[in-house]
Amino acid sequence: MPATRARLLRRPLATALTAAALATVLATAGCGLVEVASDDAAATSEPSSSQATTPAVPGPTPSDAPTTPPAATSTTAPAPTTTAAPTTLGPTTKPTTTPTKPRTTPTTPTPTVEPTPTEGDTLHSGDSGAYVRSVQQRLSDLGYWLGTPDGSYGYLTTQAVMALQKAAGLGRDGVFGPATRQALQSGVRPQARVGGTGIEIDKARQILLVVRGGRVVTILNTSTGNGELFESYGQQRRAVTPAGSYRVFRSVNGNDEGPLGDLWRPRYFNGGIAVHGAASVPAYPASHGCARVSNAAMDMIWAQNHMPIGGLVTVY
Repeated sequence: MPATRARLLRRPLATALTAAALATVLATAGCGLVEVASDDAAATSEPSSSQATTPAVPGPTPSDAPTTPPAATSTTAPAPTTTAAPTTLGPTTKPTTTPTKPRTTPTTPTPTVEPTPTEGDTLHSGDSGAYVRSVQQRLSDLGYWLGTPDGSYGYLTTQAVMALQKAAGLGRDGVFGPATRQALQSGVRPQARVGGTGIEIDKARQILLVVRGGRVVTILNTSTGNGELFESYGQQRRAVTPAGSYRVFRSVNGNDEGPLGDLWRPRYFNGGIAVHGAASVPAYPASHGCARVSNAAMDMIWAQNHMPIGGLVTVY
């Protein structure tokens, strides 16, 4: 006991708590030896009064009812949402507001109606009517061939009017004007020079006469050689229709293709010179030597056999 106390006294007082604890040990120890651990061990093994004691958290008591776990919540998965594919639209064009125009009814122009020519009027190609027909009939009665009078002033009527104008010594334009009307009313018609039966070609007046028994029965506009030079088969020739008396020696019933052009149903009377049909029969000499008449007039010559093989052809 005294030894123990002496050891304790050699040590500085550590803390108030250590001294109190030591006194308690001495008081309760009796007479036996008590070993006191080293300072570091005592400091470690004995809790310091300065340390706070953390109260223990009580565990669950047996009387506590077991906690029932919450029932599992059945979560219904939402149905998958079907998203429609976006509709791709074309570029939105801003509508253009067009001002409404007042509707107008289209006006059909009224064709200009030419007045029907009446007696005394000047007649041209394209005219028609009763007066045209009366003029045609008068021309036909005098022998100026134009086919059948039909009241329409066409190509054959123009040819007949030009033949009348030539016979009367008038201007050759094919227009039925006052002077031509006067010649028609006067009954101007050419006379045969040779007589007999045949064809007479009057180069001066550029008309062709069909003569029967010394009398002129048909008068046609014609176009003969123009007097110009041309080349044929490598030779220079002059486009003339030689005067003289000839006979028809050859004919072609159709289109005869020659080196100088096509000849419609030609009747040859002097070498390569013939009376033939042509699309163009002007009022002046225009051929290479033949005597041109309209295609329709040539058909008439064939139909009425006015130029048979051996028939007389007189050119003057």
